[in-house]
Amino acid sequence: MSVYELTALIFLGALSAGLLGALTGLGGGIIIVPMLSLLFHVDIRYAIGTSLVSVIATSSGAAAAYVKEGYTNVRLGMVLEVATTVGAVTGAVIAGIIAPKVVAIIFGLVLLHSAWQSTRARVDHVADGPPDPWSRRLRLDSAYPTSQGPQSYLVQRVPFGFALMYIAGVLSGLLGIGSGVVKVLAMDRAMHLPFKVSTTTSNFMIGVTAAASAGIYLHRGYIVPGLAFPVMLGVLVGALVGARALPRLNTQKLRLVFSIVVAAMAVELLFNAFTGRV
Repeated sequence: MSVYELTALIFLGALSAGLLGALTGLGGGIIIVPMLSLLFHVDIRYAIGTSLVSVIATSSGAAAAYVKEGYTNVRLGMVLEVATTVGAVTGAVIAGIIAPKVVAIIFGLVLLHSAWQSTRARVDHVADGPPDPWSRRLRLDSAYPTSQGPQSYLVQRVPFGFALMYIAGVLSGLLGIGSGVVKVLAMDRAMHLPFKVSTTTSNFMIGVTAAASAGIYLHRGYIVPGLAFPVMLGVLVGALVGARALPRLNTQKLRLVFSIVVAAMAVELLFNAFTGRV
């Protein structure tokens, strides 16, 4: 296989990852790392460094469109980014200490959890119950567009969501993912945000989270331009397409396909880790 053919295949894989990442709010990194590691036999540390660059591209591509359409809660995203940024630096430091095999095992478990979360039913929360004092003080409550007009919602349990965002940041820096599964889980289940607000705000945040740890990977030499460029370009194109398609799609079937693919990758990654192939 020539360099051009290999680059084209990596680009197509990255495009698919960016599309799925934008539509599900989980970020393309959840697919990029196992794709590079399992299909193209890239060292997992270089795959993580490349994924961080692609995650920044995903956020840049999708976030602008989501903000323009009125889905993203920008004020909430900026508050929660404080926790994810600190966590991302923590995770990047830990990644330089532990063995690649341990990173692969952790990644496999995160993939399995992501697959399980993707199959769960999503329920849009309505603006009921007493307002959270932190949300009221920081003016985080907002509204998002629906076919019936703007729908208001309340942001609940802000301190708990802030703590979960730190964990999401650690996973991002450690595994090279946007950790959208934890972000969406925190905002959707813990903070009671509507699902589309959770996914779009997650996409808004993941670029800042990834950038916090990407510098550490770049300093260690784990980001190779020849590998990062086609991945970044493919993810960016896929994220732009996904952002435009999201308002018109019912993503339930897409999440089912996504969960099957991710679960298969998780099993393969765990098998390779335990048999010493990573």
